[in-house]
Amino acid sequence: MVVVVLLSLIVIVLMGVFNSTQTAFRASVTQTDVLEGGRAAMDLMSGDLKAMTPSLGVNNGAVNFCVTSYGYPPLYQSLVASGNTRANIQENFFILSLGNQGGVPTWFATGYAVYLSPTNLYSLYRFSASSPVATPGMPGNLFYNYFEAFTNVPTGYSHLIDGVVGLRLTAFDVNGATITNNLAASNMRTNFLPNVPGTPGYYFYSNAVPAAVEIEMATLEDRTLQRASTWPNNSIAQSNYLAQQSGKVHVFRQRISIPNVDPSAYQ
Repeated sequence: MVVVVLLSLIVIVLMGVFNSTQTAFRASVTQTDVLEGGRAAMDLMSGDLKAMTPSLGVNNGAVNFCVTSYGYPPLYQSLVASGNTRANIQENFFILSLGNQGGVPTWFATGYAVYLSPTNLYSLYRFSASSPVATPGMPGNLFYNYFEAFTNVPTGYSHLIDGVVGLRLTAFDVNGATITNNLAASNMRTNFLPNVPGTPGYYFYSNAVPAAVEIEMATLEDRTLQRASTWPNNSIAQSNYLAQQSGKVHVFRQRISIPNVDPSAYQ
């Protein structure tokens, strides 16, 4: 009997050690997957932003760079250590660039949007389109037709990652200051985003592009995302659950310098 009891205790202890090891292993694998997906998305967005090119007023209203929002309510999360609250907002953005495709000068349009639907939870999508420079109406139509169609229903475009609870872009001028006001000659205007007090969106025209753009992206760990998906999107139960999961969010931040900035746009 003594031997049986001792063996039982040993088995129980070993099972506890095994479970702890498995839990730590799963957490490590999850964090690796989240970090790899987040870094890949950040690299893709950074590369597209670096290629940003001013339209120089082609077609009187072509948009060079734009940051907007669907108007989803922010996801507020409690920060236990500090007692503060973090506001996660989901922005969309558009980039215009100029290049060469098959020997033909071509305008390229790229966009990103975080989208909530009954089947997708904070999914990040990428839009891309192009048109020869000589095409009438370009590059303005790339924004006003193609990008606006994308932001209405982006599910027909490239799906990157899920669980992007926060995507925020901040534009900086040539002096390194945050842009919060309109530039001279109406070549850039700010529009404060709905449901996000004090957070500016941007429209850059003509020869104006930011001198730098900072991206901040916050992504949920996979298991937290799976648990949240058991409730209907935007439901109170889901929001209450996610509000307590700040420790399961990984934040990526990077500032990208824009090579094609024209300093005269800021004078």
